[in-house]
Amino acid sequence: MHNVNLEQSSGIEPLITPKKKNVMAKLKKFKWLYIMLLPGVIYFVVFKYFPMWGVLIAFQDYSPFLGFTGSTWVGFEHFKDFFMNPDFTRLLRNTFILALYDLVFYFPAPIILSLLLNEIRINFYKRAVQTLVYVPHFMSWVIIASISYVFLTTSGGVVNSILENVLGHKIDFLSSPSWFRPMIMVQIIWKEVGWGTVIFLAALASVDQEQYEAAIVDGAGRFRRLWHVTLPALRSTIVILLILRLGNFLDTGFQQIYLMSNSLNRGVADVFDTYVYFVGITEGAFSYSTAVGLFKSVVGIVLIVGADRLAKKLGQGGLF
Repeated sequence: MHNVNLEQSSGIEPLITPKKKNVMAKLKKFKWLYIMLLPGVIYFVVFKYFPMWGVLIAFQDYSPFLGFTGSTWVGFEHFKDFFMNPDFTRLLRNTFILALYDLVFYFPAPIILSLLLNEIRINFYKRAVQTLVYVPHFMSWVIIASISYVFLTTSGGVVNSILENVLGHKIDFLSSPSWFRPMIMVQIIWKEVGWGTVIFLAALASVDQEQYEAAIVDGAGRFRRLWHVTLPALRSTIVILLILRLGNFLDTGFQQIYLMSNSLNRGVADVFDTYVYFVGITEGAFSYSTAVGLFKSVVGIVLIVGADRLAKKLGQGGLF
């Protein structure tokens, strides 16, 4: 007792506090779970967090021979050059339109498909449909672009052969600037809509069936059950996914755009992702292209934080 009182009176805290003991006990109890988590943590540290130091070259006149420490510091010079570049307006417009199309046309598609699949009562048919719509997600964009070429080319394409027989003329989908954005959206929806239903179907599986039974007793039809029971159950999931989607608003995808663009539709096909590739890799402007990528990241952070605060003000749950 005398020793304990002496430690307390002198202000000396024990080396191992109850809080530290609790943490150590949890680490020991769930050690195998933390060991299983370790490869994922290492992956994100090595390939996600450690490369973030590379954004420093956006503020330097970077030279691979001089490295990070030897390159000249130029501040915001590359950002000024990018914003004053005549291509900036065109790139921003193309990227914004494609991102807006993605938000308007693709984002609701998995929700609608999930609601339709949830209404199927025959399990075998439901699983068969789910499997069919999942398959395109596992195809690479090279395969998707090849399929699009086979179907849409004017030289023997299936779609143009039908159009020629019905309308008497062909449509050059692959080279026409006016058809580029609809073609990109159709590809994204066909490839990703099935995979996007996974989260929504999981959320629907947790809905209390007694709510549907109570709605049926109250005389609610299928549409009213969908509107008053199913959609409210998905509301929080939709809000969170929308916030995350806004964080990647300017990420239109490099592979798809690069594979489907050509010299004839490049006026509407050039976006920030392809611009970074052409300027940074093919022309060797590493600092300038890094500044462009950093600009995209900053816009994404602003959008995701703004959307999170707006969702909380509207009474919905957020991320932070």
